[in-house]
Amino acid sequence: MYKKISARYVLGFDGTRHTLIEDGEVVFEGDSIVFVGRNYQGPVDEDRDYGQSLVMPGLIDLDALADIDHLILDSWPSPDVAAGHLWSDDYFANRRRDVFTPSERATVREFALAQLALHGITTYMPIGSEIHSSWAEGLDELVDVAEISRRIGLRGYLGPAYRSGVHVITAAGDREVHFDEDKGLAGLRDAERFMDYAAGRTDPLVTGVLLPCRIETLSEDLMRETARIARERDALVRLHCLQSPLEDEFLQRSAGRGVLELLGSTGLFSTRLLIPHGVVINAKDPASSAPGGPLDLLARHGVSIVHCPLTSFRYQKQLVSFDRFREAGINLCLGTDSFPPDLVRGMDLGMHLTRMAEGRPDAGALADYFDAATLGGARALGRADLGRLSPGMQADITVVSLGSFGDGVIEDPLRTLVLNGTARQVTDTFVAGRPVVAGGVLPGIDLDALRAEAQRLFAKMRAAYSERDAQLREPDVLFPPTYPRADIADPIAVP
Repeated sequence: MYKKISARYVLGFDGTRHTLIEDGEVVFEGDSIVFVGRNYQGPVDEDRDYGQSLVMPGLIDLDALADIDHLILDSWPSPDVAAGHLWSDDYFANRRRDVFTPSERATVREFALAQLALHGITTYMPIGSEIHSSWAEGLDELVDVAEISRRIGLRGYLGPAYRSGVHVITAAGDREVHFDEDKGLAGLRDAERFMDYAAGRTDPLVTGVLLPCRIETLSEDLMRETARIARERDALVRLHCLQSPLEDEFLQRSAGRGVLELLGSTGLFSTRLLIPHGVVINAKDPASSAPGGPLDLLARHGVSIVHCPLTSFRYQKQLVSFDRFREAGINLCLGTDSFPPDLVRGMDLGMHLTRMAEGRPDAGALADYFDAATLGGARALGRADLGRLSPGMQADITVVSLGSFGDGVIEDPLRTLVLNGTARQVTDTFVAGRPVVAGGVLPGIDLDALRAEAQRLFAKMRAAYSERDAQLREPDVLFPPTYPRADIADPIAVP
């Protein structure tokens, strides 16, 4: 069946770069695009004109929130309560548990994946918070994620997160990483079994990958085993590192080496490696791109950096700088990492952070950021058939409305979207030619009911912080409101 969609603006691909087509058309049959341009003359079975919209390649989010938002709780606390967001050593040793039941956890996943879809993400690699689990993620949990993802229709690169250590606060108030090596190896075995499960399903929308947690929570043995399995299976590895000075501090204690040394000595540099976030590297320092410097190492080993501008900014960090990483030959892709999963807002903020880092108004070009959200993501995944609209490519498509009065005037449609809008203007998406978002909704999902249940589970998640806190403080102490909450029984005095 041939389906044609048209719109005032289509962002096609000419074999070298994205190119804007006014009054353009995209035609696809099954899961593949057969035509991009104007005045298509071939067969058409379904025809849809989206009017004042931008049709563009589906967005690729390689650090995509698959959880209820936690940044809304932990990105702004004062130092006296921030420690209460981690496990106490007593909780680690004696009381750790799963906050959610398997059914509740599946609901959390559905809520998160629905958010990704509604924000125009067509391909994703998930990240969830392990702090609410008794350890990390398991096989059954990721099988649930895969089934939810298939039902919604997203393209997922999935695997259970695993670790051999966890950050804790000791009774003396110190921050340490405590290890349970057996748990780490069991998690890696689950990751292998999930890859077998995904391969057995022969579903092109589900691919098994290796998703170890933060590097300082992995033992050297777990890193080596991860690298070995990745090489044997030609599997992607995503490892959170180069995101905090604490990493080197902890790794020097446990292994006597820093992040880059361990990536080399454990064999992880010889894998298909993705690294969020890269913010500890100062690429403006000439030594960073010198032979043996961090940029040189990353580029030489083909590492992709998953840049998450919005989340980095909210944790008082930034990539210094996007342009310097690109100039060093490092593949850059984008992630959201937290709520909202909005790559449009991420591109906007990232562009302006780059300009601030470089001190010039022409830094952080929008084309480079959009390339990262599409072509860079496809390159990181090894998928030349994603991230672009041209014949022979997968029909992964995002449609964004530019027809609201609030959008203002249109100068350049992509620039207008990024500077004036958000990804909440997405009206429709297709993945492998199948509709996922239609008219701004997810067919078959009661979003109001799902949001209400997510709100209940968020309250449960928030309350559970108290039992992990070394001082067992109440949630309202750990997460004080912006302003004190008034007791409605007491009228507010008017001066």
